[in-house]
Amino acid sequence: MTFQPGLRESATFDRNVIHEIQRAAETGIYDIRGWGAKRKLPHFDDLLFLGASMSRYPLEGYREKCETDVVLGDRHAKYPLHLDIPVTIAGMSFGALSGRAKEALGRGASEVGTSTTTGDGGMTPEERGQSKHLVYQYLPSRYGMNPDDLRKADAIEVVLGQGAKPGGGGMLLGQKITERVAGMRTLPVGIDQRSACRHPDWTGPDDLAVKIIELREITGWEKPIYVKVGATRTYYDVKLAVKAGADVVVVDGMQGGTAATQDVFIEHVGIPTLAAIPQAVQALQEMGMHRTPGGVQLVVSGGIRSGADVAKAMALGADAVAIGTAALIALGDNNPRYQAEYEKLGSAAGFYDDFQDGKDPAGITTQDPDLQARFDPVEGGRRLANYLRVLTMEAQTIARACGKSHLRNLEPQDLVALTIESAAMARVPLAGTNWVPGQGF
Repeated sequence: MTFQPGLRESATFDRNVIHEIQRAAETGIYDIRGWGAKRKLPHFDDLLFLGASMSRYPLEGYREKCETDVVLGDRHAKYPLHLDIPVTIAGMSFGALSGRAKEALGRGASEVGTSTTTGDGGMTPEERGQSKHLVYQYLPSRYGMNPDDLRKADAIEVVLGQGAKPGGGGMLLGQKITERVAGMRTLPVGIDQRSACRHPDWTGPDDLAVKIIELREITGWEKPIYVKVGATRTYYDVKLAVKAGADVVVVDGMQGGTAATQDVFIEHVGIPTLAAIPQAVQALQEMGMHRTPGGVQLVVSGGIRSGADVAKAMALGADAVAIGTAALIALGDNNPRYQAEYEKLGSAAGFYDDFQDGKDPAGITTQDPDLQARFDPVEGGRRLANYLRVLTMEAQTIARACGKSHLRNLEPQDLVALTIESAAMARVPLAGTNWVPGQGF
């Protein structure tokens, strides 16, 4: 529509809001989609690094090393994970993704020495076969869960919540439940599936402690046990997870993605990643578990896109990060080469989020055999590995500029914030001042 003098769009009832009201009135069905929160939220872009000058001494980019390795799970596990880079692949299920996409995630992660994660629905041979370090998610649904796969994994992640839908369960619509997916999940073919929002055999943190012991006994105390929470009451959740015996805590902010859930859930439940990290770090510090030998590592996910995001998360106190949506984009999701097909689906490259429909032209978030055939897992793995290398090099560039010889040496004192909101959430000074909102002058 061309501009017409006198027409003024409502900030409350803009065109997208009007469209959604009309869609809801027409169909009587709430909107389901994938991806994560699309509203503008305080995020890592609202933080800046203070590079070295006189008071700090930078490192030479080509002659002085900046290390990137990380150990996850050395609190109790006999065999903690030793990763070459602190960027891991978050849990995304076979069912939500094609088998070829899961294979590509394993290939890409292994090429650069990091881990990938199964997701709901169990472990596939493709993924296990191509993954040097594979984390097995133990979810409320128990879909595909069996003790043999727990033993085959390199770590176990007990999922209590997800950033895109904390307090809610996942969805997998019938068009993606093929015979193979149904067989792994013990479900009828072609019927919509909705995962449980809480574990069926416990009602609180004391029961979680019992479950963690059970998982350790099944795996001979060899595997690190992660506990993943969606970012809400992060300070308390982290303390309870540590008390229950977790080796690693994963905190997933509301910018984290999902394969399918209600749009109202994605946009209105949870807190931003930026707000969650300091709460988690405070909880670990108060328990004497943050960045200490035999402590608990913190993995942060939800909206990680660049090496700058990686560096900022680690400066705020994360030991590692996990990526999901960005990994799918690296594989080829929302690729402009499929623009014409996205348009036929009522979307466009860069906007496609109807992962639940199983019609992904890129062959990644689908179970359609013809669409899957478009995706080459070897090429996808190569692309993902390249992207992970770039993230790592970007983070190293920033760390060297701040005078750090290891990414884990980045600290809150290296950061300032551009807005009062981000300063308050991240607990770092507003740029040009010594003021941290909420902490006085």
